[in-house]
Amino acid sequence: MRESASTASPSPEIHGQPRLNRRQAAKVRTRQKVLDAARGLFAERGYEPATIRDIAKGAGMSTGAVFANFQDKAELFEAVLTEDMAGLAEVMRNGAGTGATRDRLVNALSAGYHGSFDQLPLFQAIVARSWFQPVAAETRQREATQGLIQVIADILRAGIGTGELKQDADVVLLTELTWDAYLSNYRRAAYDGWTVSQLADHMARQVDALLAGVTTGQ
Repeated sequence: MRESASTASPSPEIHGQPRLNRRQAAKVRTRQKVLDAARGLFAERGYEPATIRDIAKGAGMSTGAVFANFQDKAELFEAVLTEDMAGLAEVMRNGAGTGATRDRLVNALSAGYHGSFDQLPLFQAIVARSWFQPVAAETRQREATQGLIQVIADILRAGIGTGELKQDADVVLLTELTWDAYLSNYRRAAYDGWTVSQLADHMARQVDALLAGVTTGQ
């Protein structure tokens, strides 16, 4: 997940955008250095223990340079979250593979655990901050994770399309319950020492329970 989030973007000229001048290019590089340093600290420590001072030190710059790119730590966290969740959504989508709806869903969610396990404190921060942040920040955080949720919804809708799931299956509710189960399982890794394999196996049983009432038996 880190690799996809921190990989340099293609030259703007590829997309028909004007080339950045030196000052603009330097600003982009500085911003990315701050994001990379912040990502490492958030992934290692979580949100609260990661300070702007430490992030600046990790990026090899002053705190003023950090604030020149981000208003505060909350905005920086959201930027990291947006990048990483986009990368993780791609990991899950690719990990789903082909086959039965149940298998695709389990494969996607298992890929999500494998792709994010080294950033466990970051996911703890997502859950913790959802209880103690302004509504606007919560809205932005939900937008950042929407791509992951969409992967789940797309698999379920495909299952209805192939006749594996009942036509009247409540995709919105099933998606919500699956996502909530997926996210809450990180607590087991954080506090009970579960491995990625244990998380994936437990998630598979949760998926079986969630789909039990909506499968057609085909």
